Amino acid sequence: SRPARPAGEAADLGSNGWALGRDATRDGHGMLLANPHLKWAGSDRFYQVHLTVPGVLDVAGGSIYGTPMVEIGHSRDLAWTHTTSYADHASLYRLALAPGDPTGYLVDGRPEPMGRQSVPVTVRAADGTLSTVTATLYTSRYGPVLADGWSAEHAYTLRDANAGNLRSMNEWLAMGRARTLDQLKQAQRTYQGIPWTYTIATDAGGTAYFTDSSAVPHLTDEQRTGCTVEADELGTTLDGSTTACDWGSDPDALVPGVHGPARQPALTRTDYVANSNNGPYYTNADAPLTGIPAVYNGGSRLGPRAQLGLRMIDDRRTGADGLGGRGFTLPTLQATMLGDRVYTAELGRGDAVAMCRAHPVPTATDGTAVDVRAACDVLAAWDARADADSRGTVLWQAFQQALGRSGPPTWWRVPYDPAQPLTTPRGIDGENPAARRALADAVQWLSARGTPPDAPIGLVQRWAGIPLPGCSGGLGCFNVLTAGPQSGAGGATRPADLTTIPHGSGFMMAVEMTPRGPRSRTLLTYGESADPGSPHYTDQTRLFARKEWVTERFTEAEIKAAPGLLVTTLVR
Repeated sequence: SRPARPAGEAADLGSNGWALGRDATRDGHGMLLANPHLKWAGSDRFYQVHLTVPGVLDVAGGSIYGTPMVEIGHSRDLAWTHTTSYADHASLYRLALAPGDPTGYLVDGRPEPMGRQSVPVTVRAADGTLSTVTATLYTSRYGPVLADGWSAEHAYTLRDANAGNLRSMNEWLAMGRARTLDQLKQAQRTYQGIPWTYTIATDAGGTAYFTDSSAVPHLTDEQRTGCTVEADELGTTLDGSTTACDWGSDPDALVPGVHGPARQPALTRTDYVANSNNGPYYTNADAPLTGIPAVYNGGSRLGPRAQLGLRMIDDRRTGADGLGGRGFTLPTLQATMLGDRVYTAELGRGDAVAMCRAHPVPTATDGTAVDVRAACDVLAAWDARADADSRGTVLWQAFQQALGRSGPPTWWRVPYDPAQPLTTPRGIDGENPAARRALADAVQWLSARGTPPDAPIGLVQRWAGIPLPGCSGGLGCFNVLTAGPQSGAGGATRPADLTTIPHGSGFMMAVEMTPRGPRSRTLLTYGESADPGSPHYTDQTRLFARKEWVTERFTEAEIKAAPGLLVTTLVR
């Protein structure tokens, strides 16, 4: 059978990224919001950096640990960010093994031997003694052969578009030197090295740009349909026994087997482009990207986080969000990012309150009658936000998780409608037994853990004791954060903390590209240091908890005017 993937592997991927064009901003400047969602500890952490080589490079932003270039940032005239691409960047193939030969396979009816490599591995026994064990690794024409799923008839092998991709550092360096969108596009055409993300960018002229320039297998829609031999919710397995299912290529692709720049999804606008890890189709709600190869996952189904992101942009453009006149300014962009709206609550809290008022003692899954009247009062008083002190978010989260465990979502009042992808599904059918049972289960679950129904989210979600705002993207939070009560208490990288590592908003950047240069506000939610003994371990976490940002100093004059400036000069 097909190799299994870890549960939840693809859950709540990635980030939010907006590029706002001149028609969406009050002063007609381009603006960018960068909001990557990665783990707060380990190799996924960002560090903040400003790289300057006089006359050559001047770029500021965030970099992933272990990399020397700015992956998300801005120069004087250009800003960009990335979100996780939903394209397929690798293909799983099923090999038909040659009869009587478990390490040979058939392609177009002809046998081919697997490649093999012996690898010595030092292992430690229970008594502490060391010995060397030799393992044999196998490869096919497509790539490594997986140990999982190997039978007498079939084996599985993986072809990865990024297996030989060493070009990303060159591309990010070139992007950091770019001053215009045309120069950014040229950097991407030249190196074709972005491994697995979309690119969202804007410039001082107020043009917004989106593309998936990542390394994506050249598979036609016909190949994906005709070559699929197994499929599930995690993806497809292709037929490795015929060359008809192998990757094609484009003349403008630097390496064989991938789509070239001319075929990559791209959209240029003067209002906005946005992505919250949905496919490219709804990069702009008014201009869906059509004609996208299926390998780029061009579907229109949006999760609640992506729906909320598009709704927040629309609310700010019309002034319906209560933040003042129409159009984005730098302060309203910051306020929108940290508004901590919970979209599923906006769509269903009223129905849930009506349900618990009508059915105050529903029956839980285990048959227990549960009094939910106190919980009902909490939901009725809740502001439908995920601020650290919001009372109701924890209860709503437990309720939504219980709904998710109840089976097919028959409890929606208005089910998903492909003709209304931005506004469905919505509402909760209070007469549906699964909905009433889920609320009973949620109250019962919280009670068993000693958590009152009106517990603020900051009680159960902390970093080094600091209450944190935000919630999961599946709950409909744009400011994604999932953490435990003791997260970060003993240091950011200790193995004992791995089960409570927060996931979500890390490096945040709101930048306005003006003709006089960038105006930028940043926030590194977990601080620049991973050392709990450093004053920079939680300094920005405390800012995050208060919804405050750091004013970036980009120009030489701004840097020299910084209070407490310390300059260290290194000489050879």
